[in-house]
Amino acid sequence: MNVKTENQRNSLDIAKWVIVVALLVAAVVGNNIYGDMSVVLRAASVVILVALAGFAAATTEKGKTFLGFAKESRTEVRKVVWPSRKEATQTTLIVLAVTVLVALLLWGLDGILVRVVGLATGVTI
Repeated sequence: MNVKTENQRNSLDIAKWVIVVALLVAAVVGNNIYGDMSVVLRAASVVILVALAGFAAATTEKGKTFLGFAKESRTEVRKVVWPSRKEATQTTLIVLAVTVLVALLLWGLDGILVRVVGLATGVTI
């Protein structure tokens, strides 16, 4: 690709990002200015403006890269073997049991150390 074509594409991307920001700012400012209007109308206009901003962002180089990444991520998530409900419950119970066991162990160790330090320094609690 020659430099002139690349510069044109870069300037188009910058213009598209300016449009994206302008649409998002218009959604926020318009929602605040027209606070006395119906909530349904304001919500619909915000959704439309955000959708337009998303479409404009998707047509940029970075937007296309992001969409490709999202599609690949979705494909990878479909390949994951998710645990069954029984496995998830058992694992959760094991984690809870180990957490309680370690908490009790640390509590006991803390009590012993407090007594040892108290005997060594002569300070009691």
